[in-house]
Amino acid sequence: MRKAWFHALVLVSVAGLSACSPGGGGPTPSPSATSSTASPTATSSPDTETTVPAPSPPPTAAPGTSGPGKGNAELAIMVRPSASEPALNYTLVCKDGVPTAESSHPSAAAACTALKENPAVLSPAPRGTDQACTQQYGGPQEATVTGIVDDTPVDSSFNRKDGCEIGLWNAAKDILASAGGAS
Repeated sequence: MRKAWFHALVLVSVAGLSACSPGGGGPTPSPSATSSTASPTATSSPDTETTVPAPSPPPTAAPGTSGPGKGNAELAIMVRPSASEPALNYTLVCKDGVPTAESSHPSAAAACTALKENPAVLSPAPRGTDQACTQQYGGPQEATVTGIVDDTPVDSSFNRKDGCEIGLWNAAKDILASAGGAS
């Protein structure tokens, strides 16, 4: 029963990915290629269920890779600890992963190092409408970051309203100079 359920799940997943790919999804498996999974008594191995390759993921506007960068940045960072507290504004200017004298960021060295190690942290991929996030509240903190990192424009917002947003906040915490109880 579990094997038949798994096979059905794989077929639905492949069909769903194919339907979402640009250009209509490419070739469709022939009835003979899918008939082996329709029967619970089929004995084909999981690797030979279909001859149709998985579609490539669609390109995204945000950088898809993370990893070391040049460490150059000019950023304006605004962190609002809560609606009743004034916003904290910082300037972060990094050259080759080292803060310059223009920086007013309270932990500029840690922030520049974080940006050099992963410049894409400030440009997360857009969250899909079907992405499940824990419904936990991390606090009222909000932040915006605008500027340029390694010649790439940045205009990002962060908050702690659910598990996904908390994860993004925590990934960028060195840059956000977490304040107001948010760490």
